[in-house]
Amino acid sequence: MKKTYLSLFLGVLVLSSCAEQYLVNGSSTVGNLEGKTLYLKVFQNDDMCTIDSSKVIHGRFSFRGIMDSVMMANLFLGNQSVMPLVLETGEVQMKLDEMTQSATGTPLNDSLNSFILKKIQLDARMAELPHKESQMIMNGMDHDEILRELNRESAQLAAENDRLVTHFITNNYNNVLGPGIFMIMTSSYKYPILNPQIDEILSQATPYFRNHPYVKEYVKAANENMEKIHAGEAVQE
Repeated sequence: MKKTYLSLFLGVLVLSSCAEQYLVNGSSTVGNLEGKTLYLKVFQNDDMCTIDSSKVIHGRFSFRGIMDSVMMANLFLGNQSVMPLVLETGEVQMKLDEMTQSATGTPLNDSLNSFILKKIQLDARMAELPHKESQMIMNGMDHDEILRELNRESAQLAAENDRLVTHFITNNYNNVLGPGIFMIMTSSYKYPILNPQIDEILSQATPYFRNHPYVKEYVKAANENMEKIHAGEAVQE
């Protein structure tokens, strides 16, 4: 009997050692987060499912748990997505400020954070265009010339943004970042579609990427919608 218990105990140790653990230690300087509960959610069964939660106490919060594999997750406040992060072995340091959010300390999170910073910079340049237009008007520039210049800059920034996102996804086909950013990118669409950017992403995609549940379902729905569009039928959102 003792031998049986010992065998079971050793078996549990072996199983535990094979499982991966995640640890997220976070800090916040956002006043209205104090006392609020933050949630970690991952994409499962065609929906975002909560796997962990933590209350912000004295500007601190943390998540800890066991996972079967590395996962892309999102930090939520209620139903509002705050930021993406990766749950992987190692300690993730998360910071929430009024202007910025970051998750660093592990390889995939460092890569994701670098991408997000570049994306924020491009978005900021795009947001500056209306202010630039006002300055050009005050300087007495011709209206048509203003439109040409702003349209040129807007198209250039949009192309830079597409290249940034596309290259990041294709460079991360074989880890959770590729499908994760693809999910974030396509979630802004009114309904699943195929466009030149998505065609480029899918053209050389690896089996890991194509077989991700979200990617697989998105491509299926997008193909069905494109067939309806070509047939002149209404597309379901």
